[in-house]
Amino acid sequence: MIKILVVDDHAVVRAGVQFFVADIAEYEIAGEAANAQEAIQLVRANDYDIVLLDIAMPDKSGVEVLKQIKREKPKLPVLMLSMHPESRYAVQVLRSGADGYVQKEALATELVKAISTILQGHKYISYGVAELLTADPASNENTPLHETLSAREYEIFYKLSQGEGVTKIAEELCLSVKTISTYRTRVLQKMSMASNADIIYYAIKNNLID
Repeated sequence: MIKILVVDDHAVVRAGVQFFVADIAEYEIAGEAANAQEAIQLVRANDYDIVLLDIAMPDKSGVEVLKQIKREKPKLPVLMLSMHPESRYAVQVLRSGADGYVQKEALATELVKAISTILQGHKYISYGVAELLTADPASNENTPLHETLSAREYEIFYKLSQGEGVTKIAEELCLSVKTISTYRTRVLQKMSMASNADIIYYAIKNNLID
């Protein structure tokens, strides 16, 4: 029996996933979590075959939860779920260690296909995501600036776009203020920006934050 942990703060989404996999005899929803803390506790206390993780959690970002899961159980596959289009987060979460990315509005068949693909030891990458991953930012003038950032740079960029200061980010990521300041400088240089205000404006304009 394949044991699945579903992590999403919306009960209706968890119920939907339960409904989607109910007809598959070998799949079992063995756990549910509504926030990051519950998710980490369940991962530590139980053995799951795959985690379905929402990218937007109420107490911590899904990317942070993903990284913590991968630190503690590196072989545990994680499929990210999101209400946002692939162009917004897919590349970054895959670079951060996710084994796949599926939009919540996708058909049930795609979700089941993604789970099956990942359980076979492969990454689940849609055609659209494959194009994003193989695109050369340096040669494609249409590539969004945030796609040129590394996974860590994007993480810093995202936190800055939410109004977090360097000191707070350093505490959250257990890094020095100097290190975070260096990443901030790289982000500003890569994106040809001068301040945090520019980052926030860009993130809002490109629908990268809610």
